[in-house]
Amino acid sequence: MTLLGLVAGLAREWLLVDAWGAGARTDGFLVALFLPEAVRTMLAGGVLSSAALALWQARTAPQRPGWLGATTLGLGGLGVGLATACTVGAGPLTHLVGPGLPDADRATVAQALSLLAWGLPALVLQALWSVPLQAAGRFLLAGVGSLVYNLPAVLWMAWRRDQATESELALAFVVGAWASALLLLPAMLRTGLQPGVLRWDAGVLRELGHRVGPLLGGALGGQGLMLLERMVASWLGEGAVTLLNLARKLANLPLVALMSVNQVLLGLMSRQAGTDRLRLLRQGLALNTLISTPAAVGLLLSAQAIVALLFPRVQGTALLAPLLGWYAVALVLAGWTTLLARYNHAAGDTRLPFVCETAANLAQAIALPLLGWFAGAQGIAAAVLLGVLVNGGLLLHFNRLWHHLHLSRLALAGGLPLLLGAAVLPWWPPLPGWRLAASTVAGLACLLLLAAWLRPWRAAPG
Repeated sequence: MTLLGLVAGLAREWLLVDAWGAGARTDGFLVALFLPEAVRTMLAGGVLSSAALALWQARTAPQRPGWLGATTLGLGGLGVGLATACTVGAGPLTHLVGPGLPDADRATVAQALSLLAWGLPALVLQALWSVPLQAAGRFLLAGVGSLVYNLPAVLWMAWRRDQATESELALAFVVGAWASALLLLPAMLRTGLQPGVLRWDAGVLRELGHRVGPLLGGALGGQGLMLLERMVASWLGEGAVTLLNLARKLANLPLVALMSVNQVLLGLMSRQAGTDRLRLLRQGLALNTLISTPAAVGLLLSAQAIVALLFPRVQGTALLAPLLGWYAVALVLAGWTTLLARYNHAAGDTRLPFVCETAANLAQAIALPLLGWFAGAQGIAAAVLLGVLVNGGLLLHFNRLWHHLHLSRLALAGGLPLLLGAAVLPWWPPLPGWRLAASTVAGLACLLLLAAWLRPWRAAPG
């Protein structure tokens, strides 16, 4: 179901660009969508579930309904407050996110944001209500949320095409957000979420806030970088915001799948300690490498074919292929870094990942406008890679893991296929169909070879 959600997310971007083009109109809607998507991305990345999971498991069965009721009331109210703030401040917020947008489009963009904001309470509740399901090992129902969220927008764009308006599409996103939350409501009712337990409990919310705070700080830093990226891209010319967003969506297909895998690993590691947790980390890193490296190789080799096949009639998409190449390289490192942070979260330490991510965000923030000025959109992608490198290196250093994770084998397994892919790229088949087929075969071959070598299903040696 997670894969279907990812495909639906990519389909919505493809339909948007195919219907409206890679120009100012699409740029404007993506600027309006930035804040709701930032919240959804942080929640999907575990900013709430990583903190709430340990608190839920620490409660006894009779205590859990009261905890769930207090957090539902508090976080639901927080979502309504965020939606109200975005509605009231829609004009200044859209100017902040997209300062380079044409003045003629600003009113339409602000109106779209004021509608999109009312999906925020549902997104927060959906993330909270996924926690009891994850604790019980029921990942399927929680994972279907991404598909349900994207499906109304996909169906609306597929039906209306270029006749769709920004307001119509915004309402489709709001419908998807509330549908994804209400899908979990029956399970929550069976868990004990009844009207009688919806009571304010400052102690419960304060405890959750202390756990979420460090995670939220790091996530806000990451979204601040995304904001800076949108701001820089809005000055790079018409269509730059759209192309960067589309490149991220394509590259994030395997990355978001890795985030889901890492959430499962978080639940497993949280039940272990010491050497058992370290063993799971080794297996998890091998599994991340097995998933991300073939995907990165396939993406690197097929980037030009993907652009030609997806957008044969859309002008201004030539820059998408080199952007995909940069993001492909960052895929493997991003999967490792995410799991290293989950290793700390499983031990109840949310501060060290926050410190490391903050330092990495600072390095990326400094590099982003400089590289963007020097190399355009490709410079923005290179700054992303730099940030991932800094974050991963710091996590390894402060956890003293350099000599415990077989890093040389992981680096060889992740780096050698990418180097070989880059080396054969000039001689790869030029026709889109043949190029995509050859890239698929190369990715599958990489998957099989790495599976035979890494064997992540076996317990890693110490």
